[in-house]
Amino acid sequence: MVKKIGILTSGGDAPGMNATVIGAIKTGISLNKDMYVVYDGYKGLINNNFKKVDKNFIEDKMNVGGTAIKTARLPEFKEESVRQKAVDALKKEGIEALIVIGGDGSYMGAKKLTEMGINCVGLPGTIDNDIASSDFTIGFDTALNTVVNAIDNIRDTMTSHNRCGIIEIMGNRCPDLTIFAGLATNAEEVFTCDHPLTDKEALYKRMNKALEEGKESFIILVAEKLLDVKELEKDINANTNREARATVLGHIQRGGKPTAMERVNSFRMGAYAVELLDQGIGGVCVGIHENKLVYTDIYDALKLERNKHMDFYKLHDLVK
Repeated sequence: MVKKIGILTSGGDAPGMNATVIGAIKTGISLNKDMYVVYDGYKGLINNNFKKVDKNFIEDKMNVGGTAIKTARLPEFKEESVRQKAVDALKKEGIEALIVIGGDGSYMGAKKLTEMGINCVGLPGTIDNDIASSDFTIGFDTALNTVVNAIDNIRDTMTSHNRCGIIEIMGNRCPDLTIFAGLATNAEEVFTCDHPLTDKEALYKRMNKALEEGKESFIILVAEKLLDVKELEKDINANTNREARATVLGHIQRGGKPTAMERVNSFRMGAYAVELLDQGIGGVCVGIHENKLVYTDIYDALKLERNKHMDFYKLHDLVK
C-alpha cells in the first residue's frame, strides 16, 4: 500500500488549485499517508524541490487564487531521460505516487511517469475548461465570473458613450469562457473557432440597425487566437455609425478569489485523487460529471472530443 504521496501543480495557474492541494493533504493524512508537495511543477521533480507537509499546510490559502506551491512549464519533460531524473528523485525521497494538477500536457507527463513506476492521478487544473473528461475544470468557474464582471463593467462605459465594446477572452483553443460569458452578459455577438466572423458587412448592418433602434451599447466577445481585435475595432469605426473600443482581458482572468463552488469541487477532486492512489489506481485523471466524481484513463481522456456547446449559439441568436 502506498505510504508517501506527492502533489504538484503544472502549467498555467488556476483559482482553486490551493483548495485541491488542501483537500488532498487533509485526506492523505487522515489515511495515515505522508504527504509531500513539489514546488515549481515538473521542474521541481528534477530539482528535488520536495517538502513534507502537515494537515495545516496552506489551509489559510483556500480563498487565494493561483498556486501556493508554484508552477512552471518544462517542455523537456517529454524526453524520457528528463522523466527518469524525476523518477530517480522521487524514489530517493521515497515518494511512491503523485497527484498532478494541470492541463493536457501535464496529464501526458503523469501517464508517462505511471508507466515508469510512479502511480499518478491527474486533476484538471486550467481555466480554459478544455479537459473533456470533466464537465468543468479547476479554475473555470472563477475565471468565468471574473470575465463576466469585466464585461459588465465595460458595458457600463460603452452604454455611457453609445459605443461598441470588443472584448478578447482567454481559453487557448477552447472557447468555453467566451460562450458561457456571452450568455451570462447578454452579449450581442460571440465569435469563436466554432462560430467565426465570416461576414463583416452583415455585422456592420446589425450594428447600425441596433443603433437606429436605440440600443445604447453593443458588446462583441471574441475568443483568443481567432482574430485581431484591434483590427476589428478599426474596421467597425470605419464602417459603422458606432464608435468601437477593443479590450484584451489578458491575465486578469487567471487570478482572483476562487468562487465557493470552485473551492468545494476542487477540494472534492483533491480528496478523491488520494483515495484512488490508496486503492492502487494510477494513470488516470479525475473529473466531475453530472456532479459525480469520476476517473478516466488518461489516454482515453485525451482522445475525447470537447463539447462544442452548439446549443448555446442558438440561445445567443435570441439576443440579436
